[in-house]
Amino acid sequence: MTPKQIDAFCRKLPAATRTVQWEGVIVFKVGGKMFCLIAPPDHSVGRVCFKCPPEHYEALSRSEGFRPAPYLARAKWVALDDPRILTPAETRAYLKRAHAVIAAALPKKKQAELRL
Repeated sequence: MTPKQIDAFCRKLPAATRTVQWEGVIVFKVGGKMFCLIAPPDHSVGRVCFKCPPEHYEALSRSEGFRPAPYLARAKWVALDDPRILTPAETRAYLKRAHAVIAAALPKKKQAELRL
């Protein structure tokens, strides 16, 4: 998927919000917590970064095409410099999981407010 397609997909996830921060980085959040970043080309964070489940971080961050996300690795985020290495189905699955991990960590009251 292209960054533009990833942007369109993330906008459709439940209760997702989109802002632009940090030198043009598109930031997707759920309940005020980030789950995906789309950076301009050649940005230091990588082209696309997303949260991954803690139990998958070690293996995923060492997989071909992935790396620990700068500034966010301690929070179990990974970066992709070229998101086209994944199939569209793989990309959507990773992004849905990132959204779900963040949504599940929100307080129950916030989840209810957002209808998650």
